Amino acid sequence: MTARRIDGKAAAAAVRHKVAAAAADFRQRTGRAPGLATVLVGEDPASAVYVRSKTRATAEAGMEGFAHHLPDTLGQAELLDLVASLNADDRVDGILVQLPLPTQIDADTIIAAIDPAKDVDGFHPINAGRLATGLDALVPCTPFGCLYLLKQELGSLAGKDAVVIGRSNIVGKPMAALLTGESATVTIAHSRTKDLAEVVRRADIVVAAVGRPEMVRGDWIKPGAVVIDVGINRVPADEGKTRLVGDVAYDEAASVASAITPVPGGVGPMTIAMLLRNTLVAAHRRAGLPDPEGL
Repeated sequence: MTARRIDGKAAAAAVRHKVAAAAADFRQRTGRAPGLATVLVGEDPASAVYVRSKTRATAEAGMEGFAHHLPDTLGQAELLDLVASLNADDRVDGILVQLPLPTQIDADTIIAAIDPAKDVDGFHPINAGRLATGLDALVPCTPFGCLYLLKQELGSLAGKDAVVIGRSNIVGKPMAALLTGESATVTIAHSRTKDLAEVVRRADIVVAAVGRPEMVRGDWIKPGAVVIDVGINRVPADEGKTRLVGDVAYDEAASVASAITPVPGGVGPMTIAMLLRNTLVAAHRRAGLPDPEGL
């Protein structure tokens, strides 16, 4: 068996096309475009690339972008002041503070200061709590993108055995909550799970988000399972170069699974697509409009 390669780029392009159409409709109805504010503190190269990608995608979707790039010497009080001003700005529907932040700034304090109605990353404790208790919420973009790919691949997830490897607040925990909401039977596993390979072997769905290069081997995968690889790890390659790999040994797993996401080109593009979707939804709710259909 060779697994079907799940094309995250194509799925993300379809979502972004729908978002752009709905954003144009929103502008027609309200007289303004949905607005996304991005905040980057410091010069972390990976963060800068992510923010540039998000800024470009915002413009392509017909949304207004408000980019704030601040020095890494910024104090916490100054960043809190900026967040407060963005909370109060009626042009801004979504606020994204790029993580990680410099050591002098406490990320939890900053996230808690964002208006939950503008928390398009879905990290605010109110949104996290609403998701965990099955209430409507703005959902973290990466797990939401994973869920979208799984539902495209499998349709209903009801009754499926799902294992999420990783327990972060950004991916693992919200992913488990989303899968539970779809009536899957969910296990959260991690690097300290006893007999981790055996736990994973039971799963119809494997979501790997542990941050260890190619940790999940092919013989961990149940034949016919669907594998979603969230990991992005840079490892040495030939001639002093590096290459990107996921948390799953792709070639090994692809010989057993029914479908699998590649790295890159799998989950990554979905994260930005869902950020745009969340911004659009936040704009609709703030304007007193129903959520856009089909998103």
